[in-house]
Amino acid sequence: MAPRRRCRAIGPSHGRAGSLSHRSTGLKPVSVVDQDALLAEYEAEKPARKLTGIPFGVVQVLGAALAALGLWWVFSPISKQLYLPLFAMLMLATTFLVYRGWGRSSAASEEGTPDQPHPIDWLLVGVTIAAFGYIALDWQSFFRRSVSPGEVELVVGTVVIGLVLEATRRTVGWIVPAIIVFVLAYGYLGPIFPPPFDHASYAWPRLVGHNVLSTSGVFGVPLDVAATYIVLFTLYGAVLEYSGASKFFLDLSFAAFGQSRAGPGRTVTLAGFLLGTVSGSGVATTVTLGGVSWPVLKRAGYPREEAGGVLAAAGIGAILSPPTLGAAAFIIAALLNVSYLEVLIWATVPTLLYYLGIILAIEMDARRFRTHAVAIETPPVRQLLFRYGYHFSSLIAIVVFMAMGFTAFRAVVFATGLAFLLSFLDREHRLTPRRAWAALAAGGKGVLAVAPVMAAAGIIVGVLTLTGLGLKLASIIVAFAGGSLLLTAVFSAVSILLLGLAVPVTASFIISWVIVGPALQQLGVADFAAAMFVFYYAVLSEVSPPTALSPFAAAAITGGKAVKTMWLTWKYTLPAFLVPFVFVLAPEGEGLLLQGSVMTIVIACVTGALAVAALAVVTGAWVLGPATWIERVLLGVGALALLVTEPIWIGFGIVAMVAGLGLHLARRRRGRAARPP
Repeated sequence: MAPRRRCRAIGPSHGRAGSLSHRSTGLKPVSVVDQDALLAEYEAEKPARKLTGIPFGVVQVLGAALAALGLWWVFSPISKQLYLPLFAMLMLATTFLVYRGWGRSSAASEEGTPDQPHPIDWLLVGVTIAAFGYIALDWQSFFRRSVSPGEVELVVGTVVIGLVLEATRRTVGWIVPAIIVFVLAYGYLGPIFPPPFDHASYAWPRLVGHNVLSTSGVFGVPLDVAATYIVLFTLYGAVLEYSGASKFFLDLSFAAFGQSRAGPGRTVTLAGFLLGTVSGSGVATTVTLGGVSWPVLKRAGYPREEAGGVLAAAGIGAILSPPTLGAAAFIIAALLNVSYLEVLIWATVPTLLYYLGIILAIEMDARRFRTHAVAIETPPVRQLLFRYGYHFSSLIAIVVFMAMGFTAFRAVVFATGLAFLLSFLDREHRLTPRRAWAALAAGGKGVLAVAPVMAAAGIIVGVLTLTGLGLKLASIIVAFAGGSLLLTAVFSAVSILLLGLAVPVTASFIISWVIVGPALQQLGVADFAAAMFVFYYAVLSEVSPPTALSPFAAAAITGGKAVKTMWLTWKYTLPAFLVPFVFVLAPEGEGLLLQGSVMTIVIACVTGALAVAALAVVTGAWVLGPATWIERVLLGVGALALLVTEPIWIGFGIVAMVAGLGLHLARRRRGRAARPP
């Protein structure tokens, strides 16, 4: 990890950013939050260990081997039926050493007892190597026996399912394994369920064969994406992190926006977007942002809960930030058989609208809370860009390589090589052999947070497709909505959000796509529009009450009330909850997903921006001053009408918005006239 940045807020100033110090202002600097300590606390709350000694060395070797395997496959591709078992073997073995199977006792934590792997963990590593080693040694025969596995294959397949369940439990908790146990029981006990959920039961050998001895379960599309895309992007993020990119992105954000009333909030938003290119994790970005931004937000005058809401909303934006877009975006490319560049193009405008909503909410809060500018000790923007702007080169290179026709995994490998070479321009962060080894190991370990749950999600998808339950649930949703596309979209959104309360974004997308995707497609929604709809709601479930993780992390940093922080985060992101409806309501997904004619795209972008702005007023209760409930209702109705995208509704929406703004301006004019001269 790059050395932490100590950013110091020093109070209001009319000078240039970085031109004053606390000595010249006479103000004491606010206390600096130790970013490394916060990250350590965040890691301590997770079931991951902070290893030392021999176990640490073993994990470093396994992590580096995992990343190296991904790189090797790019340039020397082998059959996926061999590559995926090898990847899963290294991934699961590392998971059992890194993630503890049970919590530490309070006494052990207080005494500082080393948190080393238990003998059971080493046993699981051995079983993992034996099971997946058997598959790899005879992979051609193994995958030919999916319909009728032999006794040895049945035992190995059962062990593989058990290992995946345990690794998933360690990384994301009990809920996903419980869902898998239920769907396996559903596949085995089909006739006992009432219509229309009943089906012909499948014997255990058939379930094992379908989910382990084929490419429809554990070794299906989700794990394939983790092994061919995500591990390479986590390696890229690790190389950027070790080369000092995160520090540069934070410095640049503070230098760019540090000297205006809404500057601290804008800084958090820009930093969240830039850091998302490195991490792609909502909670981790929130923690990193909070470590350096909370002192500045506090000095600027933000209440604790509002500051936490801004931090969490910006952190969640990391999952929407190109070029990573979260793991689910890679799955979209794989499922729809399109290039990852196309997914990036589809996501461009919705991502900009997401950040537009946050920025507008921040501007309103800056006036409501009368926040003020905060001078920050950081070099000027021009100096930062001249000295460290090369960090953008690899990000641009990914898009350029994909535009040239390279696959996403080759593009990111070449961009990683470029970032490695450019690191030698900075003496402090150059990737010497020791630091390059650490980055390689960190890149491999970075996939552990998502790969086990993707293997587990493959089992869920495998059973749902084998039994036909996914299509049955899709038909039920459509029937319950009476064939209405709007109601089907509403029910689908609610279903995704509810599922997202229990499982991570990636698993939420995979499961929802099997159920909700067909429901939307039955009503004529284009496959890419349906996929983006499911993707955005899977991401937004991260900020949905009552189990939102990023808001809770932000509240821990600011010391604010967790529940209030959670609801305020939801307020900042509310416009984003309505934008995905445009994807499915527009004919053939035209408009916001950059499909259709130029005029269609322009109209959709303009109306989308106006709708987001109006919704920001609805939640922020502010225009040029406090907004009344009548003004907010008119603007809200106008925003909803604009999202329908049909000409008559667009006209109605504009009229409603003009009426709301007209009432606001007239009321302010009367208020000024009533004031004594």
